[in-house]
Amino acid sequence: MSSTIESDVRDEQQQDAREGFLARVALRFASVIERWFPDAFIFALLAVALVAGAALAIGASPATVATNFSTGFWDLIPFTMQMAMVVVTGYIVASSPPAERLITRLAAIPRTARGGVTFIAVVSLVTSMVNWGFGLVFAGLLARAMARRTDLGLDYRAAGAAAYLGIGGIWALGLSSSAAQLQANPKSLTPELLAITGVIPFRDTIFLWQSLFLAAVIFVVSIVIAYLSAPHKANSVTAGVDVHDVSPPLPKRERPGDWLEYSPVLPLIVGALVFGWLLREFAANDPILVISNLSTYNLLFLTLGMLLHRRPRRFLLAVKNAVPACASILVQFPFYAGIAAIMTRAQDADGNTVAHYISEGFVNIASHGTFGLVIGIYSAVLGLFIPSGGGKWIIEAPYVMQASNDLQAHLGWTVQIYNAAEALPNLVNPFWMLPLLGILGLRARHLVGFTAVQLVFHLPIVLGLLWFLGDTLTYTPPVQP
Repeated sequence: MSSTIESDVRDEQQQDAREGFLARVALRFASVIERWFPDAFIFALLAVALVAGAALAIGASPATVATNFSTGFWDLIPFTMQMAMVVVTGYIVASSPPAERLITRLAAIPRTARGGVTFIAVVSLVTSMVNWGFGLVFAGLLARAMARRTDLGLDYRAAGAAAYLGIGGIWALGLSSSAAQLQANPKSLTPELLAITGVIPFRDTIFLWQSLFLAAVIFVVSIVIAYLSAPHKANSVTAGVDVHDVSPPLPKRERPGDWLEYSPVLPLIVGALVFGWLLREFAANDPILVISNLSTYNLLFLTLGMLLHRRPRRFLLAVKNAVPACASILVQFPFYAGIAAIMTRAQDADGNTVAHYISEGFVNIASHGTFGLVIGIYSAVLGLFIPSGGGKWIIEAPYVMQASNDLQAHLGWTVQIYNAAEALPNLVNPFWMLPLLGILGLRARHLVGFTAVQLVFHLPIVLGLLWFLGDTLTYTPPVQP
């Protein structure tokens, strides 16, 4: 499949002539990114060196810096596992046989090439609000299914970019938001961060009307741009897509001991136990608090995935296929924890830390009114180099949230400022595209030409709304558990 795509796009000058000015610029920019951007892990190591150097510069001793990095390295193990499970469970649900049958039906709906791209964008945005891992895989499978339709003439590059819009624009404002989930779960927070922010439930982050309004605006803008930037059928670069399934057929049972692995009985028993407990939890407690518990959220998706796959053997094969997609989380998050430990624990002679000095800098350059704009720009720029919603929040939160306290800015909205701004660089950074690219058989440069057009419009709209909506909220001091 990839060889077909390469043959379709080998003449880049001819491609550029087919697109408008913004697309031509974006395609050139995508080529630069793919050629010069190293793996995100390199940026994590670079961040360790820079933060360690900053701590030494303010007067912390080398022994203190080394000790804080090493002792803080494992602080986020529970959260690391939780975020890895968001990816795994989302992949499992999206690749289940019922999901594949639904994808086949959905792929038959569009009647035009541009309508197909727009429909994929809608599906990506909606599903990513529930679970970004699910949305990324589900929309990618939908794009591939539509590409099989020879009558549609779908532009495969535009379809792939549309499938990526959920994680490139709106996922962080939804239920699987790393920062919002982290702030709602005190056991996942480091002691230093908990002291600064307290516990912030979903009603003060993703369920704020301001956040829902922002999500709605991004949703509409993304769909409109996806439609207008998608080539007509006559100019589409199509692909010959193979028909193998993400979940291949199960091999036949070879021995009597395999019976339970192929039987749906045990998954049904476990599913009944879990969903019985969940119904009781939702009936006895505030539903918002229940779903904001990251462990409960992951248990729900894991159980749902197991029931949708029905047989333990098929379920385990789906898990095996999903695990590579979370490899970067497992490796990089401990480094982010070590970085945060240096920033918040390594002190100078006056007892101040790197995080303290950065928060003072934000207080000096921002006011209550401009806080959202300043933090939004900062988070978006940093996201180019640290493409991790949860890991980057651990680094930013200590000084960003302290500045929020100092300037009397709404703490929950500060989380949402981060969420909305952090998603922007995903539109041009290929890091989170990797699972999708594997499904589609494409390379990052095939998608970034279209996602960069989205960024051109998203950037001023998102930053402007973050600035404007911040004035509609009042400050509440941190609430400790």
